[in-house]
Amino acid sequence: MKIIMLGAPGAGKGTQAKMLADKFEIPHISTGDIFRANIKNGTELGQKAKTYMDQGLLVPDELVCDLVVDRVKQDDCSKGYILDGFPRTIPQAESLDAALAEIDSKIDFAVNVEVPDENIVNRMSGRRACVACGATYHTVHIPTKVEGICDRCGKDLILREDDKPETVTKRLNVYHEQTQPLIEYYTKKDSLVEVDGTKDMNEVFDAIVEILGK
Repeated sequence: MKIIMLGAPGAGKGTQAKMLADKFEIPHISTGDIFRANIKNGTELGQKAKTYMDQGLLVPDELVCDLVVDRVKQDDCSKGYILDGFPRTIPQAESLDAALAEIDSKIDFAVNVEVPDENIVNRMSGRRACVACGATYHTVHIPTKVEGICDRCGKDLILREDDKPETVTKRLNVYHEQTQPLIEYYTKKDSLVEVDGTKDMNEVFDAIVEILGK
C-alpha cells in the first residue's frame, strides 16, 4: 500500500502517518529524514542535496524526487510506504509519478486530512513549549497544572515563533497556493481520499483505516 499524506500544517497528518505506518507495518518516510540519512551516509545524492542546503537554497524538485524514489526502492518498502511532506507541488507530483512508472509502480492513495484554517490557527497558537527541557503542552488539550509553568521541570513555557497566529497564517497561505492544488491532481487520478481532521485523533485514524480497507 503506497500512500501520500496531504493536509495543511498543523492538520495532524504527521501523527496519522506514524499511526498508519505502525498498523500496516510499512515505513513512514519524510523528506527531512531522507536528506539527513543520505547526507550522514555520504551518498552521491546526499552530497548533491547538501551543496544546495549549505547555500540556503531549495533542493531542486528533480533531486528530491530522485532521493524519494531511491528510498522507496529499498527492501523495507516492499509492502508499501507512507510519504509525508512530499510531494508539495504539482511539478513534484508529476516527477514522482513519472519516476515510479519507470519502476512499474504508482501511488495507491493520497489521504487528505481536512481541517479548516481557523481550527489550525487555534490549535497551533495554543501550543506551549518549555524553554529548558523541551516538553510540549497545549492550553486546552494538554494544560499544565500551573499556567505558563512546565510540569516536568518548573521552568517557563513559551509560544514558539512557528506557532504564533501570524506565522501559522503565512504558512497556511503558502500551503493553499502551492500544495492544495494536489487535491485536485489526485482527485483526477481517482486516488484521493478525504477525512475530517477536526475529530479526535483516534477517530480520524479509524476513518482512514476504514477507507483504505475498502
